[in-house]
Amino acid sequence: MAEPFGFGSFTLRFLFALILVLGTYNPTNYCFSHWVIEVVQQNRELVPEMALAGVTLLIGWVIYLKATFDALGLLGVVLGAAFFACLIWVAIDNGLLNMEENSTLLVYIVEVLVAAILALGMSWAHLRRRWSGQQMVDEVDDE
Repeated sequence: MAEPFGFGSFTLRFLFALILVLGTYNPTNYCFSHWVIEVVQQNRELVPEMALAGVTLLIGWVIYLKATFDALGLLGVVLGAAFFACLIWVAIDNGLLNMEENSTLLVYIVEVLVAAILALGMSWAHLRRRWSGQQMVDEVDDE
């Protein structure tokens, strides 16, 4: 029998989403996008490790985005993004987040929130079943 869904299950999904987001782009020079930009700017040849990393990230993005859009739908993703954008706006407006001093912090906050939306999408079926008792199933046509 499968292990029941809990805080640890959500945390694991969130950590994988955070690795995916930060591995794709972050303000440091240690991410896939900076690696590609460096290779292009220096007119170097594409290496197999870069292709492998790119395909691996692409697979991760497809899995997370498909699950998130299937579970939350476009409206759910937009509402989640709007909610988090408003939270950031409130933090800036109340002086909790100063954009003039540290704009890099905003990038990290946005990346964490994107990972949170992806993790929520990956976990939504479990959460919905726990909260409402309803199962989520894919529709299958019998033909």
